[in-house]
Amino acid sequence: MSTKEKVSEELLLEEGVVTQNEIVLHNDDVNTFDHVIETLIYACDHTSEQAEQCALLVHYKGKCTVKTGLYDDLKPRCSMLLEAGLSAEIV
Repeated sequence: MSTKEKVSEELLLEEGVVTQNEIVLHNDDVNTFDHVIETLIYACDHTSEQAEQCALLVHYKGKCTVKTGLYDDLKPRCSMLLEAGLSAEIV
């Protein structure tokens, strides 16, 4: 096995160990842009610009990944989004 193959194999093994999850926010016809933006700033630690971009993507595309990370970090954030009346899930 060449050195290049061995390094590639080790990187693939490391990637498999760290599991990144995502919070996906879905569009709805209920919440205002301001509410979505304020909630993303609060729950996901977004900047106002980042939250606004996510809100626009959700509006026009139907959904958007708003946060990635480890499940234990995402679970309470997703709960905050749900409690605020937004439609979100961890995938």
